[in-house]
This record gives sequence, structure tokens and C-alpha cells, in this order.
Amino acid sequence: MPVCEQVNGFFIPSVTLMGIGAHKELPAKLRSIGGTKPLLVTDKGMTAIGMTQKIVDLLEADGINCIVFDETVPNPTDKNVADGLAIYKKEQCDALITLGGGSAHDCGKGIGLVSTNGGTIHDYEGLDKSEKGMPPYIAVNTTAGTASEMTRCCVITNTARKVKMAIIDWHVTPAIALDDPLLMMGMPPALTAATGMDALTHAVEAYVSTAATPLTDACAEKAIKLVAEHLRTAVANGQDIHAREGMCYAQYLAGMAFNNASVGHVHAMAHQLGGYYNLPHGECNAILLPYVEEINMIAKMDRFAEMAAWMGEDTEGISTRDAAKKFMKAVRELSKDVGIPSGLKELGKRYGKDVKVADIPTMTANAQMDVCVFTNPRVLSDEEVMSIYEAAM
Repeated sequence: MPVCEQVNGFFIPSVTLMGIGAHKELPAKLRSIGGTKPLLVTDKGMTAIGMTQKIVDLLEADGINCIVFDETVPNPTDKNVADGLAIYKKEQCDALITLGGGSAHDCGKGIGLVSTNGGTIHDYEGLDKSEKGMPPYIAVNTTAGTASEMTRCCVITNTARKVKMAIIDWHVTPAIALDDPLLMMGMPPALTAATGMDALTHAVEAYVSTAATPLTDACAEKAIKLVAEHLRTAVANGQDIHAREGMCYAQYLAGMAFNNASVGHVHAMAHQLGGYYNLPHGECNAILLPYVEEINMIAKMDRFAEMAAWMGEDTEGISTRDAAKKFMKAVRELSKDVGIPSGLKELGKRYGKDVKVADIPTMTANAQMDVCVFTNPRVLSDEEVMSIYEAAM
């Protein structure tokens, strides 16, 4: 029987510094990769709490002139990328630093991609569309969920189409990632919960992905166990440094898993809610996760049973099917404990958005074209995707 050739890549930053005080290494690391005048991409929230100035001061104390672009919005847009790129060029910057969570990192990746490859960010939707690498780039992370500080993924909202463009390109992988739990201490409970559930979703979808490997499996397993152990505590007491550090490692390991095994229909469907209604990605994932996996369960029943045990469920002496079902139960209990809304309509009300059943066919059509669906463990029909949206309402 002929052997089918398949080569699996494993993409991570060249260097990651993780632990208490890691951010203090930023100036030295920037110089080490040839950066002299960075554009610092962040958001108004980081500026308001003084985090932006903290990083600027750190750089200036080392003689590094830093230009700040803090216009990034949640679910960053093509306009964000264009505006940031204009400043990058005008100020003749030669490097990028991103500060924050997924939105800042994704916006910075978009700026860097277009700065070296030309065109607009729309040209790079899909897989490995660029030909040239990024400018020297360091991602300084302040949340424990998206793992965008270490991935080859960049999600940008196309404002004309109201669709999130999934850009998967190995060139956007940061050269250096800095994960310091000290920078995560100020995250409010709701953001801690949302980003933590995002990390869980990354690990789960990677573990049941059709592209999973022993390397990604190991990362996903440890990530799921760490989220189950630390997320509730991190939400209850944000000053618990042990819980913050646990979630720091959890989200990074989850990133290592999905950065290489990809994700599935949870993300494909959540992208539409973010693009259409501008709803927060982590909470969309958390709400959709048990509904999608209930349908996916028959494709990887043994893996769902394993994940139930990693989440703390007692699976001894019961069938694989019954054990697998306990995984969905564990996810719903964790979501409830950390304050995730019970459904999409409730989530919409929280953010002043009217999530409509009438929009489901459009979101379904867009979700089915999302690059994330290709590694979902089960091929889902349009009717099945619509039924998930309806059930999650």
C-alpha cells in the first residue's frame, strides 16, 4: 500500500520570554533584532490605565524613541490597519511592538504585513498569501486568552463586507513574544473570563482538529488542565499571581496547539458574530463551544471523553459516550461560574446589540467559507450550522 506523504509544520516565535518581570527585557530584545524606532500598536484602554506610558518610559530610558498608535478597536478593522500603516510610514519606523491582547496584536500584524508586501490587508485573507517577512516585531501580551502574541494568525474585520477576514500566514508570527503575568493583574473579571474561555476553545478545537499531531495534542492537554485549574480563581481574585501565571501558560500552550492544528466551526461561527455585530470574540466562542461540540462529538468521541476527565469530571466506570457528554456539561458549568452570558441574545443585550434570527442564514453562509472549517472534525451542513446558531440564541 503506498505511503501518503504529509509534512506537519510547527510554528512559534523564535524566542518567548515568560514569567514575572519578563516585560523589562523589551528594550534589549528590540535592539537584538535590529529595531531602533518602533511603532507601538495598542488601544485606548491600555493608554487610559497607564500601561502604554509604562512601556514608552521603559523604552525611552534605554534611548529608544517610540511612536504610539493607540487607535486599535476590539475586533480590529481594515481602517485600523490602514491608519496605523500611514503613521508607520510617515514616522519612518523600522520595527513594531504590539501591546495588549488579540486586537492590538492582530492590528500590528496587519500593519507589518502590508508595510513589507504592499497592497491592502484584504489581499492577504486566507493561507500564506504574503511573499515577504515582517519588520522586526515583538508582541507584549497583557491578556490570557487569544495567544495572538505567538501565532501566525491575524483576524481583521472587513468593514465593507462586515466579515472577519482570517489571515493565516507564517510571516506574521512575532519574532519575540513577552508574556508577563504582572501585566495581566489589572484585567477585570469579565475580560479574564472571556479570554480564558477563548484559550479553552483554542485547546479544545485543536485537540479534535483533523490536523492534530502528537505535538499539538500535548500542548492542548496541558492547556485544558490549566484552564480548569486556574480560570475560576483568576476571575474571582485577579491579584492571585499563581492563578494569573497559570492562565498565562494555559493560553500560550493553547496557542501552540491551535497555531499548528488550527481550530474549527466554533471559531468560524464566532468570527461572523464579531464581524456582523462587533461582539467580543472570547464570549462568542464560550457560548458556541458546547453547542458545536455536541454535534462534533461522534467524530472524536474518545477525545471528548478524555477532555471531560481533564476538566475534572468523574468518567470512571461509564461508557465513552456518557463520558464524552460530560465534557459539554463541564464547559457549561465553567462558563456559568465565570459569568459568561447564557446565550447570544443575552450577550448582545450586554453590549447593546440586537442579535437576530433573521441574520443566521447570512452568518451561516459566511461561516461556511471561513478557513477554520477545514479542520473541524465533522463536516457540517448549512442546516446544521444554522441549527447551532438557533440553539445558542
